[in-house]
Amino acid sequence: MEVGGELIARGQTVELLVGAANHDPGRFERPGEFDITRSAQGHLSFGHGIHQCLGQQLARVELRVALPAVFARFPNLRLAAPLQEIPMQDDSPLYGPKSVPVEW
Repeated sequence: MEVGGELIARGQTVELLVGAANHDPGRFERPGEFDITRSAQGHLSFGHGIHQCLGQQLARVELRVALPAVFARFPNLRLAAPLQEIPMQDDSPLYGPKSVPVEW
């Protein structure tokens, strides 16, 4: 089978990096830029098909309810370090910041 110009032999192990898929410039405009208002139709952040994340609905509720509540309670909440200095957890299947230092 050939995928993206690469031949994959029967029985060969293939590892897919979901985070990399979400940074495809052919699919997403400015994929390397953090934009919480982006309309990201077709992203793979919660997996796909039979491998969809069971907690995705909870995560979506947290984004719609909990984050606005936190920002309403702490309107001056801001990062305590430049965004580029926040260490990312890239050594596990769960990609994201290792910590998010904030101040208000």
